[in-house]
Amino acid sequence: MYSERVMDHFTNPRNVGVLEDANGVGEVGNMRCGDIMKLFIKVGEDEVIQDIKFQTFGCGAAIATSSMITEIVKGMTLTDAEQVSNRQVAEELDGLPPAKMHCSNLAADALKAAIANYRENSQG
Repeated sequence: MYSERVMDHFTNPRNVGVLEDANGVGEVGNMRCGDIMKLFIKVGEDEVIQDIKFQTFGCGAAIATSSMITEIVKGMTLTDAEQVSNRQVAEELDGLPPAKMHCSNLAADALKAAIANYRENSQG
């Protein structure tokens, strides 16, 4: 049902946890299936994502997409990171089952929420 990459990111997720010095936090969820993602970003000079961590409550696909997005965008500028789509995250994982696409792949939405939170906070 799941690709080897999905299983790898589920069983060995990258960048799990809380980023204490985060300057952007985004939380999204899908109540229908119960997946909730919280993404923490630390944005540095030139609006580059220096660090990123996540906490996810959900199925294996939700954890895998959260893990994958942290790997994709770490080191990117906010402008580039905002262009990452949920579809791109799924493609990087070699696909998700159709039944999991809508509820488990909220990773790009959580990232966009964290970026919006950063921008809101940085306008002071």
